[in-house]
Amino acid sequence: MTFSIIGRCRDTGQLGIAISSSSISVGARCPWVRAGVGVVATQNVTLPSLGADILELLAGQPLDPAQALRQALGTDRYSQYRQVTVLDSQGRTALFSGKESLGVHNAVAGDQCVAAGNLLAGEHVIAAMVPAFEQAPGQLADRLMAAMHAATAAGGEAGPVHSAALKVAGEVAWPIVDLRVDWADQDPIGQLDALWQAYRPQMQDYLARALNPLAAPSYGVPGNE
Repeated sequence: MTFSIIGRCRDTGQLGIAISSSSISVGARCPWVRAGVGVVATQNVTLPSLGADILELLAGQPLDPAQALRQALGTDRYSQYRQVTVLDSQGRTALFSGKESLGVHNAVAGDQCVAAGNLLAGEHVIAAMVPAFEQAPGQLADRLMAAMHAATAAGGEAGPVHSAALKVAGEVAWPIVDLRVDWADQDPIGQLDALWQAYRPQMQDYLARALNPLAAPSYGVPGNE
């Protein structure tokens, strides 16, 4: 049903997630990221509030990811249906796959990343994502997408994938990348990557427009938002 990669850039401190699913609009329910705090993927039979709860625990208490994950799951009577991964601003990780996780499932922690999935073509799909992220060049978003492509090449989900999302937090309070393909009959991961390639050269300009409109470039379009 879903596979994902959460990761941190050691050089910039950026935190991010790339995720895909056979369900519609995975980006509306499963990816959670907060600048300077952490990133969470909530999947399988997802409870979206777990993402927000874990980020609050990481931000408000001196908890490591494992403690925050355990405390959040402790309030969920259906925790065995959840698959959750966590990475904090220091690069520490935690992961959980309940006994009711769907089909073939796996979760693997690597250097500054965690990959996880369920209803997979095989456990090797998730194992392929970690080295792809660790070895890929470029920005954090590039590396997250490299892991998604590696999962697809390894067989991906057992069934068709229909939605995908990419979200990255940097130094500002809002995500600096927040891209979604809510439904596609074919290749939503490829479509998401195309969105990222289109957005990447404009990302810094949109940050400049927010932080100092007087110094920001104009694209000369109606509304010029």
